[in-house]
Amino acid sequence: MTADQALFQPTKIGAIDVANRVAMAPLTRSRADMAGVHSDLAVQYYRQRATAGLIITEATNISRQGRGYAFTPGIYTDAHVAAWRRVTDAVHQAGGKIVTQLWHVGRMSHVSLQENGAAPVAPSAIQAGELVFLESQTQAPPSMPRALETDEIPGIIADYRHAALMAKHAGFDGVEVHAANSYLLDQFIRDSTNRRTDRYGGSVENRTRLPVEVITAVSEVWGSDRVGVRLSPMSRAVGDTSLDSNPQATYGHLARELGKLGLGYLHAIEGQTRGANAAAAFDYKALHAAFGGRYIANNGYDRQLAIDAVASNHADMIAFGQPYIGNPDLVDRLRRNMALNENDKSTFYGGGAKGYTDYPSLGATVRA
Repeated sequence: MTADQALFQPTKIGAIDVANRVAMAPLTRSRADMAGVHSDLAVQYYRQRATAGLIITEATNISRQGRGYAFTPGIYTDAHVAAWRRVTDAVHQAGGKIVTQLWHVGRMSHVSLQENGAAPVAPSAIQAGELVFLESQTQAPPSMPRALETDEIPGIIADYRHAALMAKHAGFDGVEVHAANSYLLDQFIRDSTNRRTDRYGGSVENRTRLPVEVITAVSEVWGSDRVGVRLSPMSRAVGDTSLDSNPQATYGHLARELGKLGLGYLHAIEGQTRGANAAAAFDYKALHAAFGGRYIANNGYDRQLAIDAVASNHADMIAFGQPYIGNPDLVDRLRRNMALNENDKSTFYGGGAKGYTDYPSLGATVRA
């Protein structure tokens, strides 16, 4: 087998058989309704991309409290399950595999998105920067969060467990726990956002306790080999101006603890989200080794970098994000080394079919 062929060979990610080593990364597109229920547009969108070895859905709220952006989907009600079931059935009928990414945004929310205008929750009462997208189609700074009480944390874990069960009812092949990009679980991990003095703050062991407890609970629903986790040691996304003070030690410890659970995979954002690949800034090979299991690399990969990463055993799969917006047939384009469609960035968030289901595939036009 030549190096460029390895990217397109089947493999196994945990218990999931995949047709190739190209994954579709989570992509927030804000096309659900305000109750978090997808329309049939999402069915078409994901079906078009079913040639990916593995689709990881857009981040999906585990609860109303977990929502931080308007028009993002949920996975905690029967209506959510019914909508996602149409998606998973369509992907499976097209020969694909799909997992959903379980999401709680923590402090990256606004009171208008919370039930009864409640404050968002976080490990500590530290307000986030950046902006969140509201129902009014405008953006606003995140609201000041309140620190979770210690006795509230079992309820957060229960919400993850419930969402994992609902994802099973919706027909997914597994789940990915979003512990990246400084959303709730990553807020607990980083000492820049976690100033707690209870058993969930202070030491590395304490700050990584909640992610381990959440993933253990989710694994009890699915079996650990159908559970993945996403980490982003070097990402300053969504409002953080500082990283953890020692990301190599912190995330290395977490990876070792997660490796003991026998998870399906670790999905790492290598560098700054939406930025260039930055593998030189952090030892991702050491992170992979600490985890000891299957590894999906993400961020800034092009065709040649992906080929090299798989051929060298740096990664078992490569996840592509923005290239999947404009290229539903990305696997075919990569295999044939064909040009990629240019994305219409004005349609990334919100709207309808335009910029969502109307990008052309090779030799055909995709119609909404």
